[in-house]
Amino acid sequence: MPTIDQIKSNMRSTWMAGDFGVVAKTISGAANDFIARLALPPGTRVLDIATGTGNLALPLARSGCVVTGVDIAPNLLDQARARAAQENLTIAFDEGDAEALPYADASFDAVVTMFGAMFAPRPELVASEIARVLKPGGTLAMANWDPAGFTGLMFKVAGKHVPPNPDIPPPVLWGDDATVRARLASGFTQIETHLIPIDFDLPFDAPGVVDFFRKYFGPTQVAFSKLDPAGQAAYAADLEALWSEYNVSPTPTTHTLVKNQYLEVIATRN
Repeated sequence: MPTIDQIKSNMRSTWMAGDFGVVAKTISGAANDFIARLALPPGTRVLDIATGTGNLALPLARSGCVVTGVDIAPNLLDQARARAAQENLTIAFDEGDAEALPYADASFDAVVTMFGAMFAPRPELVASEIARVLKPGGTLAMANWDPAGFTGLMFKVAGKHVPPNPDIPPPVLWGDDATVRARLASGFTQIETHLIPIDFDLPFDAPGVVDFFRKYFGPTQVAFSKLDPAGQAAYAADLEALWSEYNVSPTPTTHTLVKNQYLEVIATRN
């Protein structure tokens, strides 16, 4: 079995593959809505874990928060810095690991993460690190894919063709209410969860969507790279069938609209 260092190295390479910034643009509206619901006051010290290209960090900074973003993928951080510079926003973007955050205890008033920290391989360390860097009374806000939603189905299709490491808990367990409460129980109170709708809205038919994710989304690109040509064809066919089945667009030959959902988690540091 691979060591934890090998697992982390592979994860870093996976998220650096493709160009996640292109994918991130498709959910930037949902990121803005997520931050707007939090209504954090100006001056709030916020850490965005697995910031990627800054989908949460930028709207936080626009609202007057003092923002730090951290991610394992330096190429995504470069994009985040460029986006912030384009808007003349001051944001600290650091390379770092959600399981070993490079910050002192009680450094932040709030910690946010959207479809990010959920992918770290050791969730118990993620929960303890978030609790450590939050000040008492601080806010945690997570957006985690729901295992029963469309993304959960995508993970099942991927696992059929490229089985995941059985020693790593499935990332979508962060979208399960009972699991989240158990993981946060020791460090947090007032844990609230809500299922939030989010659309996958893309200007392609189902095969075009598969090509889009295969080109730009690192995890999909890497999964395909592990298969021989026959395996790649079978994986692509299953993905196309899934996107076609759930496409509710009135013009499915040119447009894909899939109704998805995530679990929003809000909790208070003890």
